[in-house]
Amino acid sequence: MSKKDAGSAAIILDYLNEKNRPYSAQDVFGNLQKQHGFGKTAVVKAMEQLAQDGKIKEKVYGKQKIYFADQAQFADVSDAELKEMDNRISELNTQVQAVLQNCRQLDTELKELNSSLTTPEMMSEIEELKAECAGYRERLQKIKTATNHVTPEEKEKVYKERNVYVKEWRKRKRLASDMMGAILEGYPKSKKQFVEEVGIETDEDCKVTLPSL
Repeated sequence: MSKKDAGSAAIILDYLNEKNRPYSAQDVFGNLQKQHGFGKTAVVKAMEQLAQDGKIKEKVYGKQKIYFADQAQFADVSDAELKEMDNRISELNTQVQAVLQNCRQLDTELKELNSSLTTPEMMSEIEELKAECAGYRERLQKIKTATNHVTPEEKEKVYKERNVYVKEWRKRKRLASDMMGAILEGYPKSKKQFVEEVGIETDEDCKVTLPSL
């Protein structure tokens, strides 16, 4: 084995012992290639050599080879240590859930911020609203200073004329209703048929409502 291959094998051995879990050659290549620049062929060769030397264990599942650290090098763990590990795992799981919850809250806040106006957009909208308000103020000022307002006397006259016309409307509608009622007393057909034959148009037909006084 060359010096370079021996160095690669040493790194892979340390990695498998540190992680202490089964890996395929592809897994190890993917995990270490970026950091150490290993080639896949070199990784496969190194792991097979380590297995032959008895430094790691090899299991074959069909066409797949799995490698893992030799468990004999690790000290036995007592029941108390296992319980302590379980407690630590439980604590870490609780911390993970808290972190995930915090991440979800931050993600929600981020989405709200992303959907809100940016500072430049808000400044632009403020300027538009200021210009709109200025236009309204100018229009209001023109109305206040206008000299062609309707005088109270003119307003009163318009209302009086309106009332006269509404009263006359009511009067004529009542007369027309009375006349039609008198005719219908001797008419052999229904009121609806009479209205259709004569061609009478009612306020309701024209969708008009009699104004109140």
